[in-house]
Amino acid sequence: MKQIKFIIIAFLLTQLSFSQKKDDNIGTEVVNVVKPYTPTISDAFKVKETPTLDDDDTSKKENIQYTIFSFPVASTFAPSKGKAANVDKSAEEKIYSNYLTLGAGNFGTINAELFVTENISNTDYFGGMLRHSSSQGGIKDVVLDDKFFNTALDLTYGSRTKAMSWNADLGYQNQVYNWYGIYPGLLSDATIATIDEQQTYHTIYLGGRLGLDNILKESTFKFTRFWDAFGSAENRFVAKPSLEFDLVEQKIRTDFILDYISGSFDQNLDKTASIKYGFTNVGFQPSIKIHKDDLTINAGVGLFYSAAQEAGESKFFVYPQVTGSYKIVVDLMILYAGLEGTLQQNSYHDFVQDNFFVSPTLAVAPTDQKFDIYAGLKGKLASNISYNIRGSYKNEDGKALFRSNIYNLFNANTDGYTYSNSFDVVYDKVKTVSFFGELKADFSKNVSFGINGTFSSFSTDAEKEAWNLPAIKLATTLDVNITPKWYAGTSLFFVGERKDIFRQATVTIPFPPDENITLKSYFDLNAHVGFKYSDRLTFYLRGNNLANQDYQRWLNYPVQGLQVLGGASYKFDF
Repeated sequence: MKQIKFIIIAFLLTQLSFSQKKDDNIGTEVVNVVKPYTPTISDAFKVKETPTLDDDDTSKKENIQYTIFSFPVASTFAPSKGKAANVDKSAEEKIYSNYLTLGAGNFGTINAELFVTENISNTDYFGGMLRHSSSQGGIKDVVLDDKFFNTALDLTYGSRTKAMSWNADLGYQNQVYNWYGIYPGLLSDATIATIDEQQTYHTIYLGGRLGLDNILKESTFKFTRFWDAFGSAENRFVAKPSLEFDLVEQKIRTDFILDYISGSFDQNLDKTASIKYGFTNVGFQPSIKIHKDDLTINAGVGLFYSAAQEAGESKFFVYPQVTGSYKIVVDLMILYAGLEGTLQQNSYHDFVQDNFFVSPTLAVAPTDQKFDIYAGLKGKLASNISYNIRGSYKNEDGKALFRSNIYNLFNANTDGYTYSNSFDVVYDKVKTVSFFGELKADFSKNVSFGINGTFSSFSTDAEKEAWNLPAIKLATTLDVNITPKWYAGTSLFFVGERKDIFRQATVTIPFPPDENITLKSYFDLNAHVGFKYSDRLTFYLRGNNLANQDYQRWLNYPVQGLQVLGGASYKFDF
């Protein structure tokens, strides 16, 4: 069989050799097909003997050369033009300039918000917002009044042109809170009946912003007057002009800071003296931005001088202010890092917004944030999933910590905050190591999810603990558009353990020892659902602390349990 195959192959090669030598013009021939071809398979036969090949020419191989000529082929095919399919256009949602929101719930809770804005001309506009939130209290086992009120009015007038934009702001806020956090079993019913636990705060401010299409990019200023029902008062003025220009293809930015604060308290906790404070902080922060390929660096320095008008010392501070980022994989993986420091001016107003139950007897001073060195990685795991992880080490001198006030039985001051139911501010050198992680996902245009967490470790110098600073903070949110009419969402917050201290001076000598107290960790589950009745009117229902957790945000200050609030929002134009 192998010989037969060899004969066949030799025969084919011989034919190919002859065909190569013939004239290329093979002519044309017409073939008429009479009937369809019906193939058949012939009977197989077996060769009886192996043939002998004596022809030497059959073993010779002739070189065959192939040449391929490429030439364009003209096509007369013309495709028909496609027609775009019809797309159903969704109705464009109308945007209204104004809205009104009203809501009410248990604990006598009322929420109201009114926002209005109007274009005065092609360039000028006016806006205003009125907000109110209040509750009549009713927290379980609380013997003092625990209601609160918070009302604020903000007005703005501004103008926008190609060369300049500016706005002026004016606002007023009134807040009423009560020092209801009494240590269990500390006071008799007769003493409790004599306590006037209410505190009232007032804030009025005037501010503005100016932006020019030149080197003066943006400047802001704000004057704030803050006072309370116990004769405490504070004035603060902050101005921050910024210059920005290009120099040798590099962007130069310079920030100037003027921060003036002056305030006083009528008395200290023991009612033995008044308290006054005042600082003028002047800062100069030049920086240069270097951008090359995937690397961006902002290199700068912060120069501050703090002049003390009352208690304290005047000092000069120098801070590093360097940040940078490098795109490892375009927007999928970005490495960033920084070394930053600054002088942070504390104020009575800011302390109140962080903790409504501070006493009007505070020592107010700035915090020297020597440096905050950090590094992190951010980017996208997919087109709709982003992440951010970061580690940092911060060194602060004079960091403000909230600590429970002492109860002194011999105190001549019998105001409503002197029963260990208020908080003082103490300053200490605090070093913080923290890790932060965040993940955000938009699974679709109707579903979004987010989760983040911060894990911290604190070390102090003079204080035993980093009072009221949690080591763990977690938060997660989920928002869903169920249908074009219905939407819902939920959020969960977790706060780890905090440390505080209970101190008292009594008739017992020596005084009872200080009692270090650990406030338990807590979580707060919230949810909301809404129905868009029309493009103007929306109804909503909210639930807070759905797990009905009886936790304490501050020592001896339990929060309201399960809260339900329902209301409606209406959009309109004038």
